Amino acid sequence: MTATDDSIYSSHREALLEHLFVADVLRALWLRGIRRVGVLKPQVDDGYDVVFDLGGIVRHVQLKSSAVGGKTARQTVSLNLADKPSGCVVWVQFEPETLKLGPFWWLGDAPGKPLPNIRDFEVAKHAKGNAEGIKLERPNQRVVPRARFTPVTSVDEIVALLFGAASMQPSAPTITLAR
Repeated sequence: MTATDDSIYSSHREALLEHLFVADVLRALWLRGIRRVGVLKPQVDDGYDVVFDLGGIVRHVQLKSSAVGGKTARQTVSLNLADKPSGCVVWVQFEPETLKLGPFWWLGDAPGKPLPNIRDFEVAKHAKGNAEGIKLERPNQRVVPRARFTPVTSVDEIVALLFGAASMQPSAPTITLAR
C-alpha cells in the first residue's frame, strides 16, 4: 500500500474541515442576523471537537468526516458526549477535489436533550494492534452504524438541528438608519 496525501496529512485535512464547518455554521447564523455565537475548542480530546454557545444553548459537537462516495458505513463515537448537555455528532461528507462540505449525517437530539443512548453499541477497538498484534478495546468509544444517523442535506438544516428556534431569532435588534 502506498501512502497518499490523504493518509500522510489526514490530521491536517481534519483540522481544515473543522474550520470550514465552523465557518459555514457561523455564516449561516450571520445571514440570519445572529451575531453573538461562542465557539470554543477544547485543549484536550474529551470526546468532542467544538462547542457552540448561542443564547444559552450549548452544543458539544463531535465531528466526523468522510469523502462523498466513500465506503465508510459507521463512525466511532465517544461516550463522553452523553455526559454533556446537548451532545451531538455531525458527520461531514466532503468533495475531495474541492473540499466543499455536504451532505451531512446527524446523531443528536433537540437542544437541551442528551445524545441518544449509544452505550449498547459495539465497543470500538484501536485501529492498530499492540506489540502482539492485538487490537485492544477502547472502552469509552462505541461503533455507531450510519443507519442510526439522520441524513441532512444542508448547513442550514444542521444549524436548525443544533440550535432549534434560537437559530431563527436575531441576537440583537437591527438598527436601520433613515436616509
